[in-house]
Amino acid sequence: MKISLVTLCLSIFLSPLFAKDIVQIYREGGIDKVEKIIQQQLTQKSYWRDYLESVDVSNGYYESIKYLVLCQKDKKDMALFDTKTKEKLFESSVFTGENNGDKQIEGDLKTPVGAYKLTQRLTNVDPFYGPLALTTNYPNMYDKAKGKTGHGIWIHGVPSDEKRDQYTKGCIALDNRNIKQLDKKINIDNSVLIISEKKFKSVSKDDLAVVLSSIFKWRDAWRYSDIDRYISFYDDKFVKSNGYDKKKFTRYKTRLFKRKGKKTIKFTNINVIPYPNTENKKLFKVYMDELYRSSTYKFVGKKELYLEVKNGTISILTES
Repeated sequence: MKISLVTLCLSIFLSPLFAKDIVQIYREGGIDKVEKIIQQQLTQKSYWRDYLESVDVSNGYYESIKYLVLCQKDKKDMALFDTKTKEKLFESSVFTGENNGDKQIEGDLKTPVGAYKLTQRLTNVDPFYGPLALTTNYPNMYDKAKGKTGHGIWIHGVPSDEKRDQYTKGCIALDNRNIKQLDKKINIDNSVLIISEKKFKSVSKDDLAVVLSSIFKWRDAWRYSDIDRYISFYDDKFVKSNGYDKKKFTRYKTRLFKRKGKKTIKFTNINVIPYPNTENKKLFKVYMDELYRSSTYKFVGKKELYLEVKNGTISILTES
């Protein structure tokens, strides 16, 4: 589900709040004034709650990611969903790590809990892994910020003779017929893997509305160089992908914000992915396209945030 500018404009134009005054606002302030009013709506939880009211977002909010692979370790089950149609495309029993719990260190024989990219499709693999393997990006940015170690977490097949233990060293294993079927149905470049320890918890629309509205509040603080408000969105234990802690990050951003000047910051293709965890926290991964432009710098690329919902707003834990 992707929100277009046309949809946004129509929804705001037709609302009782704006239907009466939108023309007058345009007459007095021009299109820039109208755009500012629309941008303000994006910071409102009520707008997003209304927008999501009739939408199935139980597995997360996806504007550009098409395929969701959901693995529930306690059920030894994996399912593939189309995030647009909500159709279940595939399901299979799986083997996971020998030990329960979230992976922490190399060799602990645990399958990680969280949300991961599928990064490569490998066909020239040892026969022990069956006909093919799909690699993940464990440890991801959040894992690294938490000090987790290990590597080589794959979705793969089984030995051709089908004789093996009923667990893995941390990977997710399917029988060979099913790994081939999964491979045919998925595009790994447009997918996400979510692994939960126990039954996957449906996502609250209220929590998604908090995340989406807070992202745009955070963007506005960034755009207008409001350093105190901007930093208030960051957790005390924040660690940036380059290793900056919150104190060092704050000093760095304070220097940049003192330059003032006009900034353009646009977010598109927003995906809000639930992030299962063993701490019972409301964690999300936000993955989106960012356009940043100032008088001295331009960036067009991916923005990745890991955050917690608490006290009615977001607390950013790490970011790229």
